[in-house]
Amino acid sequence: MRRVAVVGGGLAGITAALALADADCSVDLLERRPKLGGLTHSFQRNGRWIDNGQHVFLRCCTSYLRLLDRLGVRDQVHLQQRLDVPVRSGRYGGVGRIRRNRMPAPLHLGPALASYRWLSVAERVAAVRAALAMGRVDRTAAETDAQSFGGWLAAHGQDARAVEALWELIGIATLNARADDASLAVAATVFQLGLLERTDAADIGWSLVPLQQLHGDAALRALTAAGAEVRLQAPVRGLQDNGGGWSIEGERYDDVVLAVPPADAARLLPDGAVELPAGWAEALGSSPIVNAHVVFDRRVLDTPFIAGVDSPVQWAFDRTLQSATSEDEQYVAISLSAADGLIDTPVADLRELLVPALRQLLPAAADARVKEFFVTRERHATFRPAPASGRFRPVASTNRAGLHLAGAWTATGWPATMEGAVRSGEAAAASVLSASRPSTPAVRFEDTAS
Repeated sequence: MRRVAVVGGGLAGITAALALADADCSVDLLERRPKLGGLTHSFQRNGRWIDNGQHVFLRCCTSYLRLLDRLGVRDQVHLQQRLDVPVRSGRYGGVGRIRRNRMPAPLHLGPALASYRWLSVAERVAAVRAALAMGRVDRTAAETDAQSFGGWLAAHGQDARAVEALWELIGIATLNARADDASLAVAATVFQLGLLERTDAADIGWSLVPLQQLHGDAALRALTAAGAEVRLQAPVRGLQDNGGGWSIEGERYDDVVLAVPPADAARLLPDGAVELPAGWAEALGSSPIVNAHVVFDRRVLDTPFIAGVDSPVQWAFDRTLQSATSEDEQYVAISLSAADGLIDTPVADLRELLVPALRQLLPAAADARVKEFFVTRERHATFRPAPASGRFRPVASTNRAGLHLAGAWTATGWPATMEGAVRSGEAAAASVLSASRPSTPAVRFEDTAS
């Protein structure tokens, strides 16, 4: 039985460990934190469950949905029957909507773009043309990766208003970067796979329970049932090559999967393990996300979420059910991606900025009392998908036998999403199993002669 250590208990590590255990490997999952889940975890505050970030998925996230099935928690998420995003303005009244019909892609979004109230008629026409052009972008080409998404939008007639009210509405939340700071290749992956190639691909899903319950707790049960050993609060400080395998804290393994952030992987990898430029982890960088949590004394949001334009509020989610908040209150979480300018802003200043902005988007909140306001921050939430960042994203297999990589930052082709993390875990498990599979010897003529 092949013995494998998976270092890191986020979605990438969970996926790799489960796949390897299911393939009859002896698996140890080593996680430095006291629980599994990585960047999709929850904690308790004043009797409420609080997710560290607001994580949604799309119907096109097939690997992530397979993981939910494997964990036995598919019934604990909700998936829209049809894409529908209410978009409110902090400057004007009314609601705009991005929603699809049942026509074949890309016609399924035509009426939504043609009637989108936060763009002028000329901007809507230009947006349709740009969307069709986006469908023709070669997202696998190196020159596409080297180009900025914002530069491409400008070259295709998208003015500042269209970028803010349409393209970045989707792009910032999925890329964790503004258009000018994002690779066209990664952006094209989001828009092509999510919006342009399949009618139902962009239907949005979200958890109905705390993320800790959906991912970490369910993974612990599934891994234990599959025969894997899960070791929590088990930091890995180094790897030793023992000539035919690897040792971690004196224990020998045939293979090691490093499902850790880029900086940790760079620290643990031996010299020459990956063919990347020197300083690749620093060059790949990271991008922060800030979440502001607001508890009102009454219901103020009548949909599961809204997106905002003309506002510092990017997205706001109703988290009342998931947090076990009292029914006579409502807990609204504001998600702020690409939050470089806000990551160090004091809580009082964020409250002064965001609560009035949220009231502008939600008329029902105008005279509602704020019972609680607090902030969570992920300083290194994702890698930074800058133009030409693809050259800093390694594949799952390394140059050292028995050493493999996983993480949303690896070369999945996706941005740093839950889907990207799960795909990376699948790729790492496949790398282990491919390397361990004996080659079929060539059949000689005399072996088959009668």
